[in-house]
Amino acid sequence: MNELSLGQQEYLQQHRKHQRIVRISRILILFSFLFLWEFTANVGIIDSFIFSSPSKIALCFWGMVLDRSIFLHTGITLYETILSFLFVTAIGILVAVTLWFSPKLSEILDPYLVVLNSLPKSALAPLLIVWLGATKTTIIVAGMSVAIFGSILSLYTSFTTVDSGKIKLIYTLQGTRMQALLKVVIPSSIPAIISNMKVNIGLCLVGVIIGEFLAARNGLGYLIIYSSQVFKMDWLLMSIVLLCIMAMLLYTLISLLGKWCDKHF
Repeated sequence: MNELSLGQQEYLQQHRKHQRIVRISRILILFSFLFLWEFTANVGIIDSFIFSSPSKIALCFWGMVLDRSIFLHTGITLYETILSFLFVTAIGILVAVTLWFSPKLSEILDPYLVVLNSLPKSALAPLLIVWLGATKTTIIVAGMSVAIFGSILSLYTSFTTVDSGKIKLIYTLQGTRMQALLKVVIPSSIPAIISNMKVNIGLCLVGVIIGEFLAARNGLGYLIIYSSQVFKMDWLLMSIVLLCIMAMLLYTLISLLGKWCDKHF
């Protein structure tokens, strides 16, 4: 193996130092915020009944761990989010491929997709409840509605901007449109698909929470709306913290999938 030059070694050391500084700074900001929050709540600078405190949230979480209710609420929200995300990903890719195969169809549907993507999805939730009832299906569809149209538009744009020279080469070698799709378009669009998935997982979680606000008897969204009505701020803030952690973990999993795709494709 070739030894690294002095300049390369210095660059790697500076890069590692930069990463350490970033990690330590993030941790210090988080703990400083938690300390200030706890301190101001304990000395009465802020009202702990309204703003709660980290210690109260931790005790609330531990109490719900002991009675296992938190696993029910978290598990239901996670299940609905993952299911809506998988549907959005599959349908988005399928519809985008269909539009790529038929440019005429894409021209016809383009204004409708733009309008539906721009429509505030929270306005659809009450209508979905009337159509489908207050069930998990309604919540999953609400989660899908937030992300599906933007996903289709984003993926279709990615498919149409693939290097046209590579596609012409496929046709020159007597290849079919399906071969152009499988050999050029899809492989070239994998980074865009992964990026689209990173956006969709957060949007699906937002849609699921909107659905749970209106149509659920379990889940973190239900816990948030219920705790706000009975002024249990510990429950409300704990639910928000759990949603942040859930979103971070799901995003991290998709990022790992993206790194795996980069190595194998």
